[in-house]
Amino acid sequence: MTEKKPFGLVYVVDDDANVRKLVAVALKENGFEVHEFASGEDLLDGVKRKLPDLVILDWMMPNMDGLAVCGRLKLEKDTKAVPVIILTAKTEEDDCILGLEIGADDYLKKPFSVKELVTRVKAMLRRKEYVNPAPIKDEIFEIGDLKINVANRTVVKSGKFLNLTMKEFDLLVNLINERSKVMTREQLMSRVWSAEFSGDARTVDVHIRYLRQKIENRPESPVYVRTVRGIGYRIASLEELAG
Repeated sequence: MTEKKPFGLVYVVDDDANVRKLVAVALKENGFEVHEFASGEDLLDGVKRKLPDLVILDWMMPNMDGLAVCGRLKLEKDTKAVPVIILTAKTEEDDCILGLEIGADDYLKKPFSVKELVTRVKAMLRRKEYVNPAPIKDEIFEIGDLKINVANRTVVKSGKFLNLTMKEFDLLVNLINERSKVMTREQLMSRVWSAEFSGDARTVDVHIRYLRQKIENRPESPVYVRTVRGIGYRIASLEELAG
């Protein structure tokens, strides 16, 4: 009888041994291989030895918290494509959005349902295209006074570099790549957050607001990123920008 191959390797990081064990047992019962880590530092050592398919990461940990660990993972070439689910006791919307902004792919508020967590892990790992979900047709875009270099992930406006976050950059590129077509909030969430994200669609609105503050001359009257009421967003056409 052949041994059944695990669905994927999941790293569980939490300084609370009881939480680690609860999550690990549930994942193992659902066919996953699981490695447990008591700190962010231990996890960062672990990914150097073997890359996981997904990381479940507690936010509130001593020394290096979950956001710092997530940021490190998303900055490194070898680990930036590994999806991260953050577990958090924080309930404020801005806190959760901050976690996503750092690069987390999803979050779950404590106390959480283990069944829901397992469901989210399965959904995220089904999305094999999460490494590069949106096909990029060109490496350099020029629109109005914006110049976007996809390879270098830089945006220049009127000769000055803009300090866009990872998610702001990805939102902008996805909108430009659609050439004035309307993208729904759900489509943007799926592409930019790279998973079947189950959070609030207002996350997109918040990030669009931040993006406009950086690329628009008058964010309250945006020229580049247009709102399509009740649907989503689109990038302005060349005709609109010329007019």
